[in-house]
This record gives sequence, C-alpha cells and structure tokens, in this order.
Amino acid sequence: MGFVVYGVIQLVLHFSGWGPMAKWNWEIDGDLWKFVLPFFLALLWWGFADSSGLTKRREMEKEERRKRDRRRKSVEALGMTPQDDRRKGDRRGPL
Repeated sequence: MGFVVYGVIQLVLHFSGWGPMAKWNWEIDGDLWKFVLPFFLALLWWGFADSSGLTKRREMEKEERRKRDRRRKSVEALGMTPQDDRRKGDRRGPL
C-alpha cells in the first residue's frame, strides 16, 4: 500500500508543478520509469504476499481477534468477568 501511496503522491506533485517531479518527462527513455517504479514494486509485493500466504495469515489473525473481542464483550455483558469468578469461588461441588 505504501508503494501505491508514494506513486500517487509523485503523480500529484508532477501535475501540480511542485518539486523536482514537475520537471520529469513522460518519455520512455526519459523519466517514465520514475513514475512507473512504485506501482511495479506494489505489484511485486502483492504477488509475494499472496503467494507466501502472508495475506491469508493476516486475515485469519484479524478474524480471531474479532472473535475473541466478541466473546469478551458477551461475557462482560452477562456480568461474568474473570474477577467475579474468583471472588465467588467454585460453587460446582465435587460432581
């Protein structure tokens, strides 16, 4: 995502005529590679992240976090916090 943001910032600076990017040209043998490079690197990164399973792993961790938070909120809403269990003690008995 960072590569895409950087590439968009470069384009905005170029078209607004601000900074050194304003003087870059769009010729193939000129400065075109400077505009294309961040987007190309973003494609490489996304391909690597997808093929290595990094994206799926992050999604699974995010889902587990959401489940854990939802369970915690449900237990708190029922008034069954871990602190309450320790004060009351175990009332289940031997069976």
